[in-house]
Amino acid sequence: MKTKIAVMTAVMAFSYYSAQEKPYLNSYSQKIDSIVVSEKTKMNTELDEVDKNYNAKSITADEKQKQRAEIASKYQEIINTKVDAEKSDLEDATKEMVRNAVLGTNDTVKSHGRNELQLGISGLKMKINGNKKEPKDYLHNWNLTVSFVSANLTSKDEPFRFYNKDSDIRANVYNASSFAVRYENQLGGYRSPLFYRVGLGVRSDQFTPKYGKVFSQENNTLALTDFTKGNLKNTKFNITYVYIPLDFRLVLNPKYTEYDGVKYLDNRKSQISLIAGIYGCVKAGNIIYNKYSTEYSKRIVERERVMHGVNDLIFGAKLGIGLGGFNLFIQKDLTPAFNDNARLSKKYGLQIGLEIANVNF
Repeated sequence: MKTKIAVMTAVMAFSYYSAQEKPYLNSYSQKIDSIVVSEKTKMNTELDEVDKNYNAKSITADEKQKQRAEIASKYQEIINTKVDAEKSDLEDATKEMVRNAVLGTNDTVKSHGRNELQLGISGLKMKINGNKKEPKDYLHNWNLTVSFVSANLTSKDEPFRFYNKDSDIRANVYNASSFAVRYENQLGGYRSPLFYRVGLGVRSDQFTPKYGKVFSQENNTLALTDFTKGNLKNTKFNITYVYIPLDFRLVLNPKYTEYDGVKYLDNRKSQISLIAGIYGCVKAGNIIYNKYSTEYSKRIVERERVMHGVNDLIFGAKLGIGLGGFNLFIQKDLTPAFNDNARLSKKYGLQIGLEIANVNF
């Protein structure tokens, strides 16, 4: 009875998703045909060589039959191994279709050939796999990542005191962002759970003063002062950096696959990872933004480039944990964002970030 239910469920799932999955099934069929044709061609070449040796009387009839049987057995094993590797991918797709048809899902999965789009509790994850065919091809890739960040300032004596009430800066859940293009590669053999990532991107921090004050610069000094020009509507101080991260990613629950007799870490699976790294930032620009009104105008906007009080270079460290396209991290500037020309009580950046999207290609 259980077998019948399973078969009926699978049939329903395939019927429901047939329109979406036909490209995948056609691709699977083509891969199997390609494997069989390729290996049979190689086998026939070896069999022809055996026949040639027999006709030249180099081997006996018994030796001929023995060698032909050994060659046929060898290529049968090779074909079965390669087909099993492709079969595991088809089984994963089948299980996913059955789960979606019977239970429903909050994830959106779209697969056309080798490309994938996933949206769900593990974030947004897109794979543009190009010509990747074997498990080893997935162990190195380029990816684009986008992060939303809550940034604050701390002191040297209390480096991890987040949302410090003594800070001159207002605490915000989201006031910074970053994106980067990164190259990831495996360290060690094909089964190693350790990867490194190096990238280049942009980081943008935004700070809003407390108590209705604004950033101002005078006499080569950056400070917080009262606003006296009118009714202040909005104020912020933006710093933009060229962002250069170097991360190490350790897979905590590695999953493996076997291909051509070699065992590989399966980097196509969503796995839990511990992330640790360092980064450097080069200041690209900063600006004070004030929006206010007066009795003569309801909307006046001022933008002023900051010339003093901000360091050109900062360095820091990062620690996080991730699953698929969803990564939670904390990063700490080890050098201050603001120098001695800034009259601020807190000068070191501290950020909690959420990496919600990455695109692999």
